[in-house]
Amino acid sequence: MVDEEKKGLAGIDTAYVAHLARMHVSDEEIARFQPQLEQVVAYVAKLQELDVSDIEPTSHAQPLTNVLREDGVREGLTNAQAMANAPASVEGQFIVPKIVE
Repeated sequence: MVDEEKKGLAGIDTAYVAHLARMHVSDEEIARFQPQLEQVVAYVAKLQELDVSDIEPTSHAQPLTNVLREDGVREGLTNAQAMANAPASVEGQFIVPKIVE
């Protein structure tokens, strides 16, 4: 059964919330956090009173756009150019150390 003294006016069981967050809290911390949690819940309840039916949902406060270069076909490296700085190669392929045994 929930201890009514720890539960507070807003109906928040601070010890249970701490348990859900996997936090160990002392009785003194519960007494300190209880009013803070009640303030948070009261603020959220106040926000619920706002009429946001005409407001479009957004993911950011400011509109974001990516700045990308124009995608186009262009010449790549030839095999000889790619192999020019390779420390080791055989028949046009890179030689790399074995990492899986």
